[in-house]
Amino acid sequence: MQRALSVSRMTGNSSTFPDWYQAIVREAELAEVSPTRGAMIIRPWGYGVWERIQQTLDRRIKETGHENCYFPLFIPLSFFAKEAEHVEGFAKEMAVVTHHRLKQVDGKLAPDPDARLEEPLIVRPTSETIIGDAFSRWIKSHRDLPVLINQWANVVRWEMRTRLFLRTSEFLWQEGHTAHATAEEGREETLKMLEVYREFSETVLAMPVVAGEKPENERFPGADKTYSIEAMMQDGKALQAGTSHDLGTHFAEAQNIRFQNSAGELVHCHTTSWGVSTRLIGGVIMTHGDDDGLRLPPAIAPRQVVIVPMLRDKPEDAEVLAAGEALVKVMGQVIALGEPVRALLDVKAQKSAEKRWNWVRRGAPVIIELGPRDVAGGTISFMRRDRLRDGDKVTSQSMSRADFLAGLPALLAEIQQGLYDEAKARLDANIRTDIASFDEMAAYFGAAAADDEDATAFRGWVRAPWARPTGEELEAIEQKLKALRLTLRNAPMDQPATFGPCLFTGRPGVEEILIGRAY
Repeated sequence: MQRALSVSRMTGNSSTFPDWYQAIVREAELAEVSPTRGAMIIRPWGYGVWERIQQTLDRRIKETGHENCYFPLFIPLSFFAKEAEHVEGFAKEMAVVTHHRLKQVDGKLAPDPDARLEEPLIVRPTSETIIGDAFSRWIKSHRDLPVLINQWANVVRWEMRTRLFLRTSEFLWQEGHTAHATAEEGREETLKMLEVYREFSETVLAMPVVAGEKPENERFPGADKTYSIEAMMQDGKALQAGTSHDLGTHFAEAQNIRFQNSAGELVHCHTTSWGVSTRLIGGVIMTHGDDDGLRLPPAIAPRQVVIVPMLRDKPEDAEVLAAGEALVKVMGQVIALGEPVRALLDVKAQKSAEKRWNWVRRGAPVIIELGPRDVAGGTISFMRRDRLRDGDKVTSQSMSRADFLAGLPALLAEIQQGLYDEAKARLDANIRTDIASFDEMAAYFGAAAADDEDATAFRGWVRAPWARPTGEELEAIEQKLKALRLTLRNAPMDQPATFGPCLFTGRPGVEEILIGRAY
């Protein structure tokens, strides 16, 4: 029997998981490695998924009152120098432009020594500094506030160890930036956008997450508070799927973002920033993929229904193609998940079996096989990608064309919800709350070499009481966790009324925190 992938997710440990992930990216034709070191080429199907993410999230961002804009890719080095903590957080990842022209030197192209820039330019790793500079010009009075903007852009962070979608030197994202009159308004904005991300991840990506506050050592450089949504992948690791930062007045003080309040006083703004990236596609792969390839939630599938015509080089082929075109047109008038159904008739010159498995690997939610008998009998034979197999047997269903079209909205909604329910059950079942000591936690996760990311047994997360240690005590805890390749993920927003002793210090806990291995 033909299988879509040659690599399985699990063989008792996660040693095959990275290979499985790369196989899906490759065989689903999502992306490929670029000739540019550490970067990726996003192929049409992968970019189609990103467009669905971008368009759907963009609507939500605009519904909260934000407007889109665009800022330059190049940022003067001096802008970063104004904010030492911020530049320190990104210094190792920055790409720097120093020349604006090349010349032939000994028969080879090289930077022209006479074309050195007076001031080096940083290729945007994030936009706080240049947007802060603009805010300092735009904002003069309390009447100018709040400022609520967002941009869809690319950023560059010079990563040493890359993995397509999860960590690349260049990636696509959105970054929101806002300015407010009070600390309360800034915090409200930060939490509002965190909730936008949580709802989007769960209802659109069908990817359950835990929303919470990052500990001090995991904050965004220069932020007062950082919040995240954390998703559990099928190998038990956490994926930070989005972040929202309460920047307080830190960047406003560095960038001189001030306004005259109603009392006539000149005071600093409170700013925020928040973003998600093409990393979400990696999260979708690792949350929903199976040993046959990708499984896409219908909400982000570029094509929700794909028709594979069963052609045999006979006169009735024309009738099959005509019926397929008509079916695509009718489905385009059906509303499912709030939009017209996105359907495609695959007319490529390939064997039908090859087409079918191409769409299985790509994760199209519904795959129809349309042959002469179906056309003559007015029936639809289809496979659900979320329930492709019964054991080793590929399953399909058949029903009348009328019943299929009438039930299509409910079918796509059921697939969307079913993928979420499956992932949510896995998340809930793999968060340990019964571990009472660091040694017990270390035994649970097991020893791991710091440079060996992949050959570790499946483990979920630990949720344990936390006393919020700071300074040297926190640094010591961080080093102990690092030896096990563990990190503090976040303190979930939903907290119990009482807490046991802190897993690390033994002091009374003030909240619970998630601990796990992560991407």
